Amino acid sequence: MPVASNVDELGPEGDAEKEGLPINELFCSLQGEGKFAGIPSVFVRTSGCNLRCWFCDSYHTSWEPTGAWLSIEDIVDEILSYDQADHVVFTGGEPMIHEESVELLDELADHGYHTTVETNGTIYRDAAIDLASISPKLASSTPTAERDPKGDGEWADRHKQRRIDMDALTALVDKYESQLKFVVTGGDDMVEIESLVKRVRDATNTTVPGEDVLLMPEGMTREELDAKRNDVAELAMEYGYRYTPRLHVDLWNDAPGT
Repeated sequence: MPVASNVDELGPEGDAEKEGLPINELFCSLQGEGKFAGIPSVFVRTSGCNLRCWFCDSYHTSWEPTGAWLSIEDIVDEILSYDQADHVVFTGGEPMIHEESVELLDELADHGYHTTVETNGTIYRDAAIDLASISPKLASSTPTAERDPKGDGEWADRHKQRRIDMDALTALVDKYESQLKFVVTGGDDMVEIESLVKRVRDATNTTVPGEDVLLMPEGMTREELDAKRNDVAELAMEYGYRYTPRLHVDLWNDAPGT
């Protein structure tokens, strides 16, 4: 089983005047998605997000953000305590909303860690990032009133307006080794995925091969993934993209700290 740290929760909103980062979870597990699936990694999950996908698998970092404010020094010390991993996955929520993310990533580089940043691609920062794992949010992610976990659709318009930022997205692709990882709810998503991949290819100096475009089935439990994984795998083969599993869900279902 993954090894989790003991991070006490503070209030749901945090404190903007606090130093460091609001940490929702910090644990060691296997990377479950993307190019490095299966590699032992330390996960640092921040609270706070500028979007609200209805299917968010980290509800307590977005819809109801909670966590403990930890200094950069304390976070690094905690990461160093997991000597079974030399990869760090910096995730959220949306970790790049926090200016202090740059300091943490630079510190981790100084310690020799490989860093993957899981981001929705709407914020660019100049930091020590080895892999930008960019997950642009499709129209199907919008929290309409019917799908909003809170049931009121209050976030729908803000989510629509913010979910794609081409300037930030193309800057990330041109600056860092990257993968474009799309959460696929069904075949209807492919029209938008194809359009967005073309826009990125046209706007960047970096070549974006099909193997760097990843399709991942939406689902937070084994049962939900079972219903979609074969269809998404077929779409990956049809369009010449890469299929990525959600290995942590296959292994531990929806258990926290995985």
